[in-house]
Amino acid sequence: MDIRFEWQEEFNIGIDVIDREHRRLFKIINKLFAFKEEEKNNEWACHEGIKFFKGHVAKHFADEEAYMESIGYEGTEEHRRLHKSFRENTLPALEQELEQSGYASDTVQHFLAVCAGWLIGHTLTEDLAITGKRIRKWENLLPGEELVEMKNVIVQLVFDMFHLESQMISDSYNGEKFGKGVYYRLVYETGQEEEKQEILMVFEERLLIETVGKVLGLRTGKLDARLVHAARYTARQFVGRLLACFPAKEAYKLKEENLLSYEEFQNIVEKEKLQISFLFNTGAGYFAYCTIAPYLLERGVGTPIEVENELIEVEKYLMKREKQEVTNRKKKVLAVDDSLIIREGIKRLLSEDYEVASAESGAAAIRTITLNRPDLILLDYEMPVCDGKQTLEMLRAEKAFEDIPVIFLTGRRDPQSIIQVMPLKLAGYLLKNAKPEEIKKEIDAFFAKKKA
Repeated sequence: MDIRFEWQEEFNIGIDVIDREHRRLFKIINKLFAFKEEEKNNEWACHEGIKFFKGHVAKHFADEEAYMESIGYEGTEEHRRLHKSFRENTLPALEQELEQSGYASDTVQHFLAVCAGWLIGHTLTEDLAITGKRIRKWENLLPGEELVEMKNVIVQLVFDMFHLESQMISDSYNGEKFGKGVYYRLVYETGQEEEKQEILMVFEERLLIETVGKVLGLRTGKLDARLVHAARYTARQFVGRLLACFPAKEAYKLKEENLLSYEEFQNIVEKEKLQISFLFNTGAGYFAYCTIAPYLLERGVGTPIEVENELIEVEKYLMKREKQEVTNRKKKVLAVDDSLIIREGIKRLLSEDYEVASAESGAAAIRTITLNRPDLILLDYEMPVCDGKQTLEMLRAEKAFEDIPVIFLTGRRDPQSIIQVMPLKLAGYLLKNAKPEEIKKEIDAFFAKKKA
Protein backbone atom coordinates (compact mmCIF):
# COMPACT_ATOMS: atom_id res chain seq x y z
CA MET A 1 0.00 0.00 0.00
CA ASP A 2 1.52 3.33 -1.08
CA ILE A 3 1.07 5.80 1.80
CA ARG A 4 2.82 9.15 1.61
CA PHE A 5 2.40 12.55 3.22
CA GLU A 6 2.71 15.03 0.40
CA TRP A 7 4.46 18.36 0.93
CA GLN A 8 2.47 21.22 -0.57
CA GLU A 9 4.09 24.37 -1.94
CA GLU A 10 1.80 26.52 0.21
CA PHE A 11 3.45 25.06 3.35
CA ASN A 12 6.49 27.22 2.64
CA ILE A 13 6.30 30.31 4.86
CA GLY A 14 9.22 32.07 3.19
CA ILE A 15 11.88 31.53 5.88
CA ASP A 16 14.47 29.16 4.42
CA VAL A 17 15.83 27.68 7.64
CA ILE A 18 12.30 26.81 8.87
CA ASP A 19 10.91 25.66 5.49
CA ARG A 20 13.89 23.34 4.98
CA GLU A 21 13.36 21.65 8.34
CA HIS A 22 9.61 21.28 7.78
CA ARG A 23 10.30 19.45 4.52
CA ARG A 24 12.77 17.18 6.33
CA LEU A 25 10.15 16.35 8.96
CA PHE A 26 7.77 15.25 6.22
CA LYS A 27 10.50 13.08 4.70
CA ILE A 28 11.07 11.44 8.09
CA ILE A 29 7.37 10.61 8.39
CA ASN A 30 7.42 9.11 4.89
CA LYS A 31 10.49 7.03 5.77
CA LEU A 32 8.62 5.62 8.75
CA PHE A 33 5.78 4.57 6.48
CA ALA A 34 8.27 3.04 4.06
CA PHE A 35 9.88 1.09 6.93
CA LYS A 36 6.48 -0.10 8.05
CA GLU A 37 5.57 -1.39 4.60
CA GLU A 38 8.91 -2.92 3.58
CA GLU A 39 10.78 -4.16 6.66
CA LYS A 40 10.05 -7.57 8.18
CA ASN A 41 11.03 -6.31 11.60
CA ASN A 42 8.89 -3.18 11.45
CA GLU A 43 8.86 -2.81 15.26
CA TRP A 44 12.61 -2.22 15.26
CA ALA A 45 12.42 0.01 12.17
CA CYS A 46 9.61 2.14 13.62
CA HIS A 47 11.33 2.33 17.00
CA GLU A 48 14.54 3.63 15.41
CA GLY A 49 12.67 5.95 13.06
CA ILE A 50 10.57 7.43 15.83
CA LYS A 51 13.67 8.04 17.96
CA PHE A 52 15.15 9.91 15.01
CA PHE A 53 11.89 11.81 14.46
CA LYS A 54 11.72 12.88 18.11
CA GLY A 55 15.35 13.99 18.11
CA HIS A 56 14.88 15.96 14.91
CA VAL A 57 11.72 17.64 16.27
CA ALA A 58 13.59 18.73 19.39
CA LYS A 59 16.40 20.21 17.30
CA HIS A 60 13.97 21.89 14.90
CA PHE A 61 12.02 23.45 17.77
CA ALA A 62 15.23 24.77 19.32
CA ASP A 63 16.38 26.23 15.98
CA GLU A 64 12.97 27.79 15.35
CA GLU A 65 12.90 29.39 18.79
CA ALA A 66 16.43 30.71 18.30
CA TYR A 67 15.38 32.30 15.00
CA MET A 68 12.34 33.94 16.63
CA GLU A 69 14.51 35.39 19.40
CA SER A 70 17.01 36.72 16.84
CA ILE A 71 14.29 38.78 15.12
CA GLY A 72 12.62 39.85 18.38
CA TYR A 73 9.34 38.04 17.56
CA GLU A 74 6.73 38.96 20.18
CA GLY A 75 5.05 35.54 20.09
CA THR A 76 8.19 33.58 20.98
CA GLU A 77 7.03 32.53 24.48
CA GLU A 78 3.65 31.31 23.23
CA HIS A 79 5.38 29.41 20.43
CA ARG A 80 7.82 27.88 22.95
CA ARG A 81 4.89 26.75 25.12
CA LEU A 82 3.26 24.96 22.16
CA HIS A 83 6.54 23.28 21.26
CA LYS A 84 7.02 22.14 24.86
CA SER A 85 3.51 20.69 25.08
CA PHE A 86 3.97 18.68 21.88
CA ARG A 87 7.46 17.50 22.87
CA GLU A 88 6.76 16.69 26.55
CA ASN A 89 3.09 15.64 26.49
CA THR A 90 1.86 14.56 23.07
CA LEU A 91 4.90 12.68 21.76
CA PRO A 92 5.60 10.68 24.98
CA ALA A 93 1.94 9.65 25.27
CA LEU A 94 1.90 8.48 21.65
CA GLU A 95 5.17 6.59 22.09
CA GLN A 96 3.79 4.85 25.18
CA GLU A 97 0.73 3.81 23.17
CA LEU A 98 3.01 2.34 20.47
CA GLU A 99 5.02 0.35 23.01
CA GLN A 100 1.93 -0.97 24.79
CA SER A 101 0.40 -2.13 21.51
CA GLY A 102 3.62 -3.77 20.31
CA TYR A 103 3.82 -1.31 17.41
CA ALA A 104 0.52 -2.53 15.98
CA SER A 105 -0.37 -1.24 12.51
CA ASP A 106 -3.24 0.99 13.63
CA THR A 107 -1.23 2.64 16.42
CA VAL A 108 1.68 3.36 14.04
CA GLN A 109 -0.75 5.01 11.59
CA HIS A 110 -2.28 6.93 14.49
CA PHE A 111 1.14 8.19 15.61
CA LEU A 112 2.07 9.36 12.13
CA ALA A 113 -1.32 10.95 11.41
CA VAL A 114 -1.20 12.94 14.67
CA CYS A 115 2.34 14.13 13.94
CA ALA A 116 1.45 15.11 10.38
CA GLY A 117 -1.77 16.84 11.46
CA TRP A 118 0.05 18.79 14.14
CA LEU A 119 2.81 19.73 11.69
CA ILE A 120 0.36 20.87 8.99
CA GLY A 121 -1.67 23.00 11.37
CA HIS A 122 1.31 24.43 13.24
CA THR A 123 3.14 25.29 10.03
CA LEU A 124 0.20 27.08 8.47
CA THR A 125 -0.96 28.99 11.56
CA GLU A 126 1.64 29.52 14.30
CA ASP A 127 4.72 29.41 12.06
CA LEU A 128 3.13 31.64 9.44
CA ALA A 129 2.63 34.24 12.19
CA ILE A 130 6.42 34.60 12.44
CA THR A 131 6.41 36.24 9.00
CA GLY A 132 4.01 38.95 10.18
CA LYS A 133 1.34 37.83 7.70
CA ARG A 134 -1.38 37.99 10.29
CA ILE A 135 -4.50 40.06 10.68
CA ARG A 136 -4.32 42.42 13.66
CA LYS A 137 -5.81 41.51 17.03
CA TRP A 138 -9.29 42.70 17.92
CA GLU A 139 -9.00 45.89 19.92
CA ASN A 140 -11.80 48.27 20.92
CA LEU A 141 -14.26 46.93 18.37
CA LEU A 142 -18.05 47.09 18.48
CA PRO A 143 -19.86 43.70 18.48
CA GLY A 144 -20.87 44.03 14.82
CA GLU A 145 -17.32 44.91 13.87
CA GLU A 146 -16.02 41.93 15.84
CA LEU A 147 -18.12 39.56 13.75
CA VAL A 148 -16.90 41.11 10.51
CA GLU A 149 -13.30 40.94 11.73
CA MET A 150 -13.68 37.33 12.83
CA LYS A 151 -15.13 36.39 9.45
CA ASN A 152 -12.12 38.04 7.81
CA VAL A 153 -9.69 36.16 10.05
CA ILE A 154 -11.34 32.80 9.25
CA VAL A 155 -11.36 33.50 5.51
CA GLN A 156 -7.69 34.51 5.64
CA LEU A 157 -6.68 31.45 7.68
CA VAL A 158 -8.43 29.07 5.29
CA PHE A 159 -6.67 30.74 2.37
CA ASP A 160 -3.30 30.66 4.14
CA MET A 161 -3.67 26.98 5.00
CA PHE A 162 -5.30 25.53 1.90
CA HIS A 163 -5.42 28.28 -0.76
CA LEU A 164 -9.20 28.12 -0.83
CA GLU A 165 -11.27 31.25 -1.38
CA SER A 166 -14.04 31.04 1.24
CA GLN A 167 -17.33 32.82 0.95
CA MET A 168 -19.55 33.30 3.99
CA ILE A 169 -23.06 32.30 2.98
CA SER A 170 -24.69 32.79 6.39
CA ASP A 171 -23.88 34.60 9.63
CA SER A 172 -26.82 32.91 11.36
CA TYR A 173 -26.20 29.22 10.71
CA ASN A 174 -28.72 27.26 12.73
CA GLY A 175 -27.29 23.75 12.65
CA GLU A 176 -28.78 22.70 9.31
CA LYS A 177 -27.33 19.49 7.92
CA PHE A 178 -25.15 19.70 4.83
CA GLY A 179 -23.75 16.69 3.00
CA LYS A 180 -21.86 14.11 5.04
CA GLY A 181 -20.41 16.05 7.93
CA VAL A 182 -17.83 15.70 10.70
CA TYR A 183 -18.96 17.47 13.87
CA TYR A 184 -16.19 18.58 16.21
CA ARG A 185 -16.36 20.26 19.63
CA LEU A 186 -13.55 22.03 21.48
CA VAL A 187 -13.81 23.70 24.89
CA TYR A 188 -11.18 26.29 25.80
CA GLU A 189 -10.82 28.22 29.01
CA THR A 190 -8.57 30.73 30.72
CA GLY A 191 -8.44 31.24 34.45
CA GLN A 192 -11.58 33.35 34.07
CA GLU A 193 -14.88 31.46 33.88
CA GLU A 194 -16.56 34.23 31.86
CA GLU A 195 -13.92 33.84 29.16
CA LYS A 196 -14.66 30.16 28.55
CA GLN A 197 -15.23 29.36 24.87
CA GLU A 198 -17.00 26.38 23.36
CA ILE A 199 -16.17 25.99 19.68
CA LEU A 200 -18.31 23.86 17.36
CA MET A 201 -16.89 23.15 13.92
CA VAL A 202 -18.62 21.28 11.11
CA PHE A 203 -16.69 20.05 8.08
CA GLU A 204 -18.23 18.57 4.99
CA GLU A 205 -16.46 15.27 4.49
CA ARG A 206 -15.35 16.09 0.96
CA LEU A 207 -13.67 19.29 2.24
CA LEU A 208 -11.46 17.28 4.62
CA ILE A 209 -10.61 14.85 1.82
CA GLU A 210 -9.70 17.71 -0.54
CA THR A 211 -7.51 19.52 2.01
CA VAL A 212 -5.98 17.43 4.81
CA GLY A 213 -6.63 14.22 2.85
CA LYS A 214 -4.70 15.53 -0.13
CA VAL A 215 -1.71 16.27 2.10
CA LEU A 216 -1.91 12.74 3.49
CA GLY A 217 -1.87 11.34 -0.05
CA LEU A 218 -5.30 9.80 0.54
CA ARG A 219 -6.24 7.66 -2.46
CA THR A 220 -9.55 6.15 -1.38
CA GLY A 221 -11.61 9.35 -1.31
CA LYS A 222 -13.15 8.10 1.94
CA LEU A 223 -12.91 9.28 5.54
CA ASP A 224 -10.69 7.02 7.64
CA ALA A 225 -9.06 7.10 11.08
CA ARG A 226 -5.81 8.53 9.73
CA LEU A 227 -7.62 11.48 8.15
CA VAL A 228 -9.75 12.13 11.27
CA HIS A 229 -6.69 12.23 13.53
CA ALA A 230 -4.78 14.55 11.20
CA ALA A 231 -7.85 16.79 10.74
CA ARG A 232 -8.33 17.07 14.51
CA TYR A 233 -4.81 18.32 15.10
CA THR A 234 -4.98 20.66 12.11
CA ALA A 235 -8.27 22.09 13.42
CA ARG A 236 -6.74 22.60 16.87
CA GLN A 237 -4.03 24.79 15.36
CA PHE A 238 -6.63 26.68 13.33
CA VAL A 239 -8.77 27.43 16.39
CA GLY A 240 -5.76 28.23 18.53
CA ARG A 241 -4.65 30.87 16.03
CA LEU A 242 -8.15 32.29 15.85
CA LEU A 243 -8.46 32.55 19.63
CA ALA A 244 -5.15 34.41 19.72
CA CYS A 245 -7.04 37.28 18.08
CA PHE A 246 -9.08 37.79 21.27
CA PRO A 247 -7.58 40.10 23.90
CA ALA A 248 -7.91 37.56 26.74
CA LYS A 249 -6.18 38.26 30.05
CA GLU A 250 -4.69 34.77 29.98
CA ALA A 251 -3.94 32.32 27.18
CA TYR A 252 -6.73 29.98 26.17
CA LYS A 253 -6.07 26.34 27.02
CA LEU A 254 -7.84 23.33 25.54
CA LYS A 255 -9.98 21.75 28.26
CA GLU A 256 -12.07 19.20 26.38
CA GLU A 257 -12.47 17.76 22.89
CA ASN A 258 -15.27 15.63 21.37
CA LEU A 259 -16.35 14.17 18.06
CA LEU A 260 -20.14 14.47 17.88
CA SER A 261 -22.93 12.81 16.00
CA TYR A 262 -25.24 15.15 14.11
CA GLU A 263 -27.91 14.60 16.77
CA GLU A 264 -25.53 15.59 19.58
CA PHE A 265 -24.45 18.66 17.64
CA GLN A 266 -28.07 19.60 16.90
CA ASN A 267 -29.03 19.22 20.58
CA ILE A 268 -26.36 21.73 21.58
CA VAL A 269 -27.38 24.20 18.87
CA GLU A 270 -31.06 23.95 19.79
CA LYS A 271 -30.42 24.28 23.52
CA GLU A 272 -27.85 27.06 23.53
CA LYS A 273 -27.73 30.55 22.07
CA LEU A 274 -24.82 30.84 19.65
CA GLN A 275 -22.79 34.04 19.89
CA ILE A 276 -21.06 33.29 16.57
CA SER A 277 -22.58 31.07 13.90
CA PHE A 278 -20.93 31.23 10.47
CA LEU A 279 -21.41 29.01 7.45
CA PHE A 280 -18.81 29.12 4.66
CA ASN A 281 -18.51 27.67 1.18
CA THR A 282 -14.90 27.05 0.15
CA GLY A 283 -15.65 25.69 -3.30
CA ALA A 284 -14.27 22.35 -2.10
CA GLY A 285 -17.04 21.93 0.49
CA TYR A 286 -18.93 23.66 3.29
CA PHE A 287 -17.77 24.28 6.82
CA ALA A 288 -19.37 25.98 9.82
CA TYR A 289 -17.77 27.75 12.77
CA CYS A 290 -19.87 28.35 15.89
CA THR A 291 -19.05 29.75 19.34
CA ILE A 292 -20.89 29.50 22.64
CA ALA A 293 -19.40 31.63 25.41
CA PRO A 294 -19.74 31.41 28.30
CA TYR A 295 -21.05 27.86 28.47
CA LEU A 296 -21.76 25.57 31.41
CA LEU A 297 -22.30 22.02 30.21
CA GLU A 298 -25.33 20.47 31.91
CA ARG A 299 -25.10 17.00 30.42
CA GLY A 300 -22.41 15.11 28.56
CA VAL A 301 -22.11 14.92 24.79
CA GLY A 302 -19.83 11.91 24.62
CA THR A 303 -16.47 10.79 25.94
CA PRO A 304 -13.86 13.55 26.05
CA ILE A 305 -10.95 12.74 23.74
CA GLU A 306 -7.60 12.50 25.51
CA VAL A 307 -4.22 11.39 24.19
CA GLU A 308 -4.72 8.09 26.04
CA ASN A 309 -8.06 7.21 24.41
CA GLU A 310 -8.10 9.09 21.09
CA LEU A 311 -7.31 6.00 18.98
CA ILE A 312 -10.31 4.13 20.44
CA GLU A 313 -12.62 7.16 20.32
CA VAL A 314 -11.94 7.90 16.65
CA GLU A 315 -12.56 4.24 15.74
CA LYS A 316 -15.83 4.30 17.70
CA TYR A 317 -16.77 7.55 15.95
CA LEU A 318 -16.17 6.02 12.51
CA MET A 319 -18.25 2.96 13.43
CA LYS A 320 -21.11 5.23 14.54
CA ARG A 321 -20.84 7.08 11.23
CA GLU A 322 -21.16 3.79 9.33
CA LYS A 323 -24.33 2.98 11.25
CA GLN A 324 -25.60 6.50 10.62
CA GLU A 325 -25.06 6.06 6.89
CA VAL A 326 -27.60 3.22 7.00
CA THR A 327 -30.03 5.55 8.76
CA ASN A 328 -29.34 8.26 6.21
CA ARG A 329 -30.65 6.03 3.44
CA LYS A 330 -34.08 6.82 4.80
CA LYS A 331 -36.20 9.30 2.88
CA LYS A 332 -35.73 12.88 4.03
CA VAL A 333 -38.71 14.89 5.27
CA LEU A 334 -38.52 18.61 6.10
CA ALA A 335 -41.18 19.95 8.47
CA VAL A 336 -41.70 23.73 8.16
CA ASP A 337 -43.86 25.28 10.87
CA ASP A 338 -43.56 28.30 13.18
CA SER A 339 -44.81 26.15 16.08
CA LEU A 340 -42.11 24.25 17.97
CA ILE A 341 -44.79 21.88 19.30
CA ILE A 342 -45.84 20.94 15.76
CA ARG A 343 -42.25 20.51 14.58
CA GLU A 344 -41.34 18.30 17.53
CA GLY A 345 -44.57 16.32 17.14
CA ILE A 346 -43.80 15.57 13.49
CA LYS A 347 -40.26 14.58 14.36
CA ARG A 348 -41.45 12.12 17.00
CA LEU A 349 -44.11 10.77 14.65
CA LEU A 350 -41.85 10.17 11.64
CA SER A 351 -38.26 9.77 12.89
CA GLU A 352 -38.41 5.98 13.18
CA ASP A 353 -38.93 5.57 9.43
CA TYR A 354 -37.66 8.86 7.99
CA GLU A 355 -34.79 11.31 8.42
CA VAL A 356 -36.63 14.38 9.71
CA ALA A 357 -35.32 17.96 9.63
CA SER A 358 -37.24 21.04 10.71
CA ALA A 359 -37.36 24.78 9.99
CA GLU A 360 -39.30 27.50 11.83
CA SER A 361 -39.89 29.83 8.88
CA GLY A 362 -39.95 30.06 5.10
CA ALA A 363 -36.50 31.70 5.04
CA ALA A 364 -35.03 28.96 7.26
CA ALA A 365 -36.65 26.36 5.01
CA ILE A 366 -34.95 27.73 1.89
CA ARG A 367 -31.58 27.62 3.64
CA THR A 368 -32.14 24.06 4.88
CA ILE A 369 -33.25 22.86 1.44
CA THR A 370 -30.14 24.41 -0.13
CA LEU A 371 -27.85 22.51 2.23
CA ASN A 372 -29.73 19.21 2.53
CA ARG A 373 -32.35 18.60 -0.17
CA PRO A 374 -35.39 16.74 1.23
CA ASP A 375 -37.55 14.15 -0.54
CA LEU A 376 -40.72 15.74 0.85
CA ILE A 377 -41.62 19.06 2.49
CA LEU A 378 -44.45 19.34 5.01
CA LEU A 379 -45.24 23.06 4.83
CA ASP A 380 -47.36 25.05 7.26
CA TYR A 381 -49.94 27.07 5.33
CA GLU A 382 -50.26 29.84 7.93
CA MET A 383 -46.97 31.35 9.10
CA PRO A 384 -46.13 34.95 10.01
CA VAL A 385 -44.07 37.19 7.67
CA CYS A 386 -43.69 34.62 4.88
CA ASP A 387 -46.65 32.22 4.76
CA GLY A 388 -46.82 28.79 3.15
CA LYS A 389 -48.09 30.07 -0.19
CA GLN A 390 -45.25 32.62 -0.47
CA THR A 391 -42.68 30.01 0.56
CA LEU A 392 -43.97 27.60 -2.06
CA GLU A 393 -43.86 30.34 -4.69
CA MET A 394 -40.20 30.98 -3.86
CA LEU A 395 -39.44 27.27 -4.14
CA ARG A 396 -41.12 26.93 -7.52
CA ALA A 397 -39.27 30.01 -8.79
CA GLU A 398 -35.94 28.20 -8.26
CA LYS A 399 -35.16 25.62 -10.93
CA ALA A 400 -33.23 23.45 -8.46
CA PHE A 401 -36.26 23.25 -6.12
CA GLU A 402 -39.18 23.25 -8.54
CA ASP A 403 -39.72 19.50 -8.46
CA ILE A 404 -39.49 18.91 -4.67
CA PRO A 405 -42.85 17.48 -3.50
CA VAL A 406 -44.71 19.69 -1.01
CA ILE A 407 -47.65 18.74 1.19
CA PHE A 408 -49.40 21.54 3.04
CA LEU A 409 -50.11 21.26 6.73
CA THR A 410 -53.14 23.39 7.48
CA GLY A 411 -55.72 24.00 10.14
CA ARG A 412 -58.17 25.27 7.54
CA ARG A 413 -60.93 23.12 6.15
CA ASP A 414 -62.02 25.51 3.38
CA PRO A 415 -60.96 24.07 -0.01
CA GLN A 416 -60.65 27.54 -1.53
CA SER A 417 -57.29 28.14 0.20
CA ILE A 418 -55.88 24.94 -1.25
CA ILE A 419 -57.28 25.55 -4.73
CA GLN A 420 -55.28 28.80 -4.87
CA VAL A 421 -51.98 26.95 -4.61
CA MET A 422 -52.75 23.92 -6.80
CA PRO A 423 -51.00 25.53 -9.83
CA LEU A 424 -47.78 25.45 -7.73
CA LYS A 425 -47.54 21.65 -8.10
CA LEU A 426 -48.89 20.82 -4.66
CA ALA A 427 -48.55 17.13 -3.79
CA GLY A 428 -51.44 17.28 -1.34
CA TYR A 429 -52.51 18.65 2.01
CA LEU A 430 -53.02 17.35 5.54
CA LEU A 431 -55.13 18.75 8.35
CA LYS A 432 -53.14 19.50 11.50
CA ASN A 433 -55.95 18.26 13.71
CA ALA A 434 -55.97 14.84 12.05
CA LYS A 435 -54.93 11.89 14.20
CA PRO A 436 -51.16 11.28 14.17
CA GLU A 437 -51.58 7.77 12.77
CA GLU A 438 -53.61 9.20 9.87
CA ILE A 439 -50.87 11.74 9.06
CA LYS A 440 -48.25 8.98 9.19
CA LYS A 441 -50.40 6.75 6.98
CA GLU A 442 -50.74 9.50 4.35
CA ILE A 443 -46.98 10.14 4.26
CA ASP A 444 -46.23 6.41 4.01
CA ALA A 445 -48.73 6.16 1.17
CA PHE A 446 -47.12 9.11 -0.63
CA PHE A 447 -43.68 7.48 -0.64
CA ALA A 448 -45.09 4.04 -1.49
CA LYS A 449 -46.88 5.53 -4.52
CA LYS A 450 -43.76 7.41 -5.58
CA LYS A 451 -41.65 4.26 -5.35
CA ALA A 452 -44.19 2.29 -7.38
